[in-house]
Amino acid sequence: MFDRLDRYIARNVLSAMLVVQVLILGLDLVITYINDLSDIEGDYGAFDVLLYLLMRLPWRFYEYVPVGVLLGALLGLGSMASSNELTVMRAAGRSLTRILWGVMKPLGLVIVLTMVVGEFVAPQTEQYANAWRTVKQEGAGAVTAQGGGWQREGDSFYRFGSIRSDNTIISVDRYHFDGQRLDEALHADRAVYDNGTWQLQDVRITHLTAEATRAETLPSMTWQTSMQPDLLRLVITDKESQSLRDLWRYGNYLQSQGTSASSVWLYFWQKVLQPLVLAGLVLVAASFIFGPLRTVAAGTRVFYGIVTGLVFKYTQDLLAPASTVFGFSPIWAVLAPTIICFALGLMMLRRTG
Repeated sequence: MFDRLDRYIARNVLSAMLVVQVLILGLDLVITYINDLSDIEGDYGAFDVLLYLLMRLPWRFYEYVPVGVLLGALLGLGSMASSNELTVMRAAGRSLTRILWGVMKPLGLVIVLTMVVGEFVAPQTEQYANAWRTVKQEGAGAVTAQGGGWQREGDSFYRFGSIRSDNTIISVDRYHFDGQRLDEALHADRAVYDNGTWQLQDVRITHLTAEATRAETLPSMTWQTSMQPDLLRLVITDKESQSLRDLWRYGNYLQSQGTSASSVWLYFWQKVLQPLVLAGLVLVAASFIFGPLRTVAAGTRVFYGIVTGLVFKYTQDLLAPASTVFGFSPIWAVLAPTIICFALGLMMLRRTG
C-alpha cells in the first residue's frame, strides 16, 4: 500500500513539475523571440532567430529547473491537498516524513536529468548555437560578434567572438600595447587551427604611431600564440553554461596564472550544489502545503512560491558579487540561501505538529 502511495505521490508531483517546466520554457521562448527580432538583419532572419532559440532550449531548461521544481511541487501537492487526499493519507497513518519521502523520489529523477543536460548537452548546444548565430551575423556584414571572451597574452589583449566544433574561431580582435600606448589593433574574421598552427583569415591591421596611422589588409597570416583550442574554448564559452569539468580546468588555469577565478568557482559550486538547492526548494514547497499556508487558496500558495523563488534567486545574485568584493569563498554564496531554505522549510513543518 505504501509503495503504491509513493508512486501516486511521485506521479502527481513529477507531472506537475513537467507541466510547469514546459509552460515556463514556452513563455520564455515567445518573449525572447519577440525581443530578439530586433537582431534581424541580412542573412539572419526571423526563422534564424527561432532556430537559434530552439538550439538554446537545453540551457534554458537547465536554468529554469529550480523554478519548475518549486512551482511543480507546490501544484502537485496542492492539488492533492485540495481534494483532501493528503488528509486521508495522514488519517490512514501515513506519516509526514513518509509523504515527504514520496515527494523526494521524483526529485531524484529530475536531478539526474538536470545534471546530464547541464554536463553533456547544454554546453555543446550553447557553443554550437552561438557559433552558428555569429556566422550568420558575420555574413550579414557584422564586424565583431556580440558576447565572446577576453584573454591577455604578454602585451596583447584578445577578444574572441565564438568558437565552432571544428576549432574555428569566429571574429578575433587583438590590441597590442607598447608600454602604456596602443600601437596596433588587429581584426580577423576567422582563425583556423590546422596542424598545430593558427591561421588568421581576412585580416585588417591598424598601426598607430605618434606621427600617423596606417591600415593594412591581408588575406591570411600566421598567428603566433601559445593558446590552444581547448583553452580558447573555455575563454570564449560563457562560464554559466560550461560543464563541471571545464569549470574545474578553467578555474585551476586562472589560479595558475595568478588571476582571480572567483566567478568561475561560483558557477562551479552552483552546479555541484544544485541537487541540494532543489531539495531545499521542494522542502519549502512541502512546508507551504502542510504548514501555515495549508488552508489558503491554491493561487495564494503559488504566489508565495513565486515570491520565494525570486527571493532565493536574488539572494544568490547579490551574494555572488559580494563574495568577490568581500573576499569570502564563492561556495557560501550558494550554500547560504540553500541553508536558509532548509531552515525555513523545517521550521514551518515542525509547526504542523
